Amino acid sequence: MPATQARPEAVDLRSVRPWGLPEDTADALARIAWSTIVEPGDSTAGRLVAMLGASRSLGLVLDTINGRGSSIVRACWDSGEVTGDDLHSLEPSLDAGLARWRPRADRIDVAEVVRAAATVGGALVLPGDPDWPTRFDDLEAHAPLVVWSRGTPLADRSPLVHPPTLAVVGCRANTLAGAEAAAEITSSAADAGCTVVSGGAYGIDAVAHRVAIAAGTPTVAVLAGGIDQLYPTGHVELLRNVSRQGVLLAESPPGTRPTRWRFLARNRLIAALGDAVVVVEAAARSGALNTANHAAQLGRPVLAVPGAFSSPASVGCHRLVADGRAVLAVRPEDPARAAIAAHSGVDRFEDTALTLSGPAEDPEVLRVIDALGRRRATTTIDVARRSGLSVMAATDALALAELQGLVHRRSDGWAAVPPPARRS
Repeated sequence: MPATQARPEAVDLRSVRPWGLPEDTADALARIAWSTIVEPGDSTAGRLVAMLGASRSLGLVLDTINGRGSSIVRACWDSGEVTGDDLHSLEPSLDAGLARWRPRADRIDVAEVVRAAATVGGALVLPGDPDWPTRFDDLEAHAPLVVWSRGTPLADRSPLVHPPTLAVVGCRANTLAGAEAAAEITSSAADAGCTVVSGGAYGIDAVAHRVAIAAGTPTVAVLAGGIDQLYPTGHVELLRNVSRQGVLLAESPPGTRPTRWRFLARNRLIAALGDAVVVVEAAARSGALNTANHAAQLGRPVLAVPGAFSSPASVGCHRLVADGRAVLAVRPEDPARAAIAAHSGVDRFEDTALTLSGPAEDPEVLRVIDALGRRRATTTIDVARRSGLSVMAATDALALAELQGLVHRRSDGWAAVPPPARRS
């Protein structure tokens, strides 16, 4: 009999729940079991758990895999949580899901997972817990079923829940300029009281974690494997330091090795945890861009740090801004301001004092905006004449204002964007 089918008291969760047992132990055990048979972000499993509950859905899946003929589709219909169209789309994904889950279904050992987590001081965090990051709920069917934490007791400081959170991401092969930018951004975030989230990787991630640790601010490293798999191996000591001051977080059960696809799946958690996300450096094909795309889909503010035209490490950042998926980070404090504004529920940065280096902070941007006509577009040369700036300075200021969503270019010149239409 699989461990999940045993009596709830057969598995002792106290070793991974120092603050108390869950209200529904059977649900907790089923969620752990689910996490051993599915890969992170499995939306079919997420939908089943949402519709039927973790324990019932797991039982139906195991019955079906073992040929006992329970009707999962019928149970979903009876739950009242699906429409006919939902059911029609669920059936093929359910067949594919069962095929994915079958090879692992006879290897469920919840007791061993709990023992492995307890060995490294891991803690089980469940949806509904006071310290469950409710930002994960924005992932809907792709949300983690459980997460494992390692580090600062959540009841003490709860860096996953309370402070504004800034996700700092970037490439592994960073430049010196990128490292300096990441350090300044993280230092500003620490000064502003933000928790710093990253992925524990080489490069920009490491800079963000190290600066946060040095500044004494909480930091969270989201791992691509189990909570007992400190990877990369060159960062074992860094990750231990993160756990002493903040939290290591993983959705895969202990013993799970990091893989390429798990790194990509992990990125959605970094994006969800952040009130805002800043991409410091990213090549044309970069995991940091994957994180930025997840953040944009979740409605999180995304910022990108500009770099040299000739730097391959900045190609991705420039593309994010050019495509309208990110706002330019003009100053080191901009990302923290964005996170604080989002955490406070502010829809537009310009509605608060937490403006992203807006015109009031940049006198040349203010001058070119004031120089624009109220009814007609204004050419760059006319903007230069009216503002008293050189053509080059006016061009630069207009470009900056455009990136901030304050002006837009028309075929006949430049025009101001009315405040309600400005990019948030």
